[in-house]
Amino acid sequence: MFKKLTRAAFLAAVTTTSAFAHITLATKQTPVGSPYKALFQVGHGCDGAATTKIRVQIPEGVIAVKPQPKPGWTVETVKGKYAKSYDYYGTALTEGVKEVVWGGGNLPDDFYDEFLLRGTITADLKVGSTVFFPVIQECGDKSDAWIEIPADGQPEPELPPPGVKLIDAVPTH
Repeated sequence: MFKKLTRAAFLAAVTTTSAFAHITLATKQTPVGSPYKALFQVGHGCDGAATTKIRVQIPEGVIAVKPQPKPGWTVETVKGKYAKSYDYYGTALTEGVKEVVWGGGNLPDDFYDEFLLRGTITADLKVGSTVFFPVIQECGDKSDAWIEIPADGQPEPELPPPGVKLIDAVPTH
């Protein structure tokens, strides 16, 4: 049985939608210089329309990206040059996946789903910073562009991309 919400609690719940109103990452922080599994959570469509495509831009400093295939969806990668060369287990990487696109599926607005990729967060990214993954969510002839990167000291934008905060690497024994 649900308890009755006070008016103030109800208003707080319905006005604090930014944390729940967009595509998010399941893991909110990760160490620099380590593998990262980016699980994108899609909680709704576009103004009631079903999601039919998810485009994820891979930020600079995230390398060796491999998306997980998803039953009922096609998956494509767009490759390109990195801004610099990155060491990946002794191999110099100068290019790789810059965008992952899942398409051809149908995720109704009333349902939730997840899309997964893995990559490596390079060791030269700054601890304490946030790496953002801009996402375009397509829903037939509608779309939402989750690409408004937050600026320090400014309110959270209406359509922020999912991001992961970078922390110190965990020492190994």
